[in-house]
Parts: sequence; C-alpha cells; structure tokens
Amino acid sequence: MEKLNKVAQISLLFWLMKIVATTLGETLGDYLSMTLNLGYLTGIFITLLFFLVVLSFQLVSKKYIPVFFWLVIIATTTLGTEISDFMDRSLHLGYTMGSIILFIGLLLTLFFWHKKFHSLSVYPIFEKNNEIYYWIAILFSNSLGTAFGDYLSDEIGLSYLNGALFTAAIILIVVILHYSTKINHNALFWIAFIFTRPFGATFGDFLTKPLIKGGLDLGTLNASIVSITLMSLLIFLSHKKHLKQHTSL
Repeated sequence: MEKLNKVAQISLLFWLMKIVATTLGETLGDYLSMTLNLGYLTGIFITLLFFLVVLSFQLVSKKYIPVFFWLVIIATTTLGTEISDFMDRSLHLGYTMGSIILFIGLLLTLFFWHKKFHSLSVYPIFEKNNEIYYWIAILFSNSLGTAFGDYLSDEIGLSYLNGALFTAAIILIVVILHYSTKINHNALFWIAFIFTRPFGATFGDFLTKPLIKGGLDLGTLNASIVSITLMSLLIFLSHKKHLKQHTSL
C-alpha cells in the first residue's frame, strides 16, 4: 500500500496558521497557569496530556488531516509556553539560560534526526519514525521561541509590540533569503519556525498585558477566544484547500 504524506505543505497559509497558533498557545498557556492560578507544574501536566492525546491521533492517521496536524501544533505552542515559564519562574533558570538549554535540545534533535535519515526535510513526511523527530523538533522550537520572546521583553526590555516587530523583521529577512539565495531551505525553515514563535508570543502578550506594560489589556480568556475563533476558521480553510487539491489529482 502506498504511504501518504502526514504533514502540512509549507505555504503562506501554513505560516499564517503557525503565527495564530503561537498566539493562542501563549494566551491559553497563561490562562491556565496564571489566570486560573493552576501553577506552571499543573499547567505542564494538563498541556502535556493534551499534547500526547492529539499527537496519538496524528501518528495513527494514515494521511495528512489538517485538524489533527494543527491541534498538535497548538498543543506544542501551549506546552512550550508552560515549559518555558516553568524553567524561568519555578526552576529560576532565567530566560537566557532557558533559551540556551532549549536551543541545545533542538540542535541535538536535528543532529540525531539527520544522522538517522540523512535529511531534515519537513515536507513530505511518510515514515512514523521520521515524523516523531519532526514533532520533537517542533516542541523544542516552540518552547525555545517562547523563552526567546520573553527574553526580548524581560531581559532586553523591548515592549511587546517592539518585540513582535523585531521578530517579524527576522522572519522577513528569512523570506528574502529563501527567494534570493541558495541557502539550504530546511535550515531557513527552522529559523523561521523558531522566530514565528516569539512573534506570536509577544503579540499574545501585547493583547493580554496591562496598558501600563504596553499591552491592550484584553485578558488571557478574551484573547484566547479570539485566537481560537480565528484558528478554527483557518483550519476550515485548510481543509477546503486540501480537499480541493486531493480531488484535482
């Protein structure tokens, strides 16, 4: 039986959905740990359980199903928020050390992934073992992006809006390099993937934090509801696009 691709194609819609998912992960993670006052360890337990459940659906699926794929992405962004905050605020490692640890974890994942499969291609992916490395790298990337976004605001002192603009500029540079140079596209993907996380995280903070701290003071619940609504619409559009491509083959 022919094996089918399991992951989303890299397109403009992919990056838009990734940014919205990261914003949702930031606001929803903060809602669990801070607004509901559950604490970071409990937040990690809840989001880890959610991650494992949706990941199991994704792994047993025989083909790419947008809702399963994007639920795992949302789970990694939410879990990444809890992991980053737990490392900083509960373990008192700080965002600098936390970013370094997570960056090393990502590099090791990519190293062993390349060593086993001699490639870091992110599309298409057919083999389950290859897909597992893909999701581990994504979890490290989203956790690292959260820590780095908080590093920009808490350590460097950038406002949430300026932090979002800074990371957006990095993403724009990566896009330009993608279309104007011969730099390895897989390397550029992971750079963009990492920096879309702090972009979404800082934008999430911009939506939720008090006015005195440079935010819009929408609150984590309202910001999460807005992000969930927008993400649901984008998943619906992704399903329609995928079905259209599939029926045209």
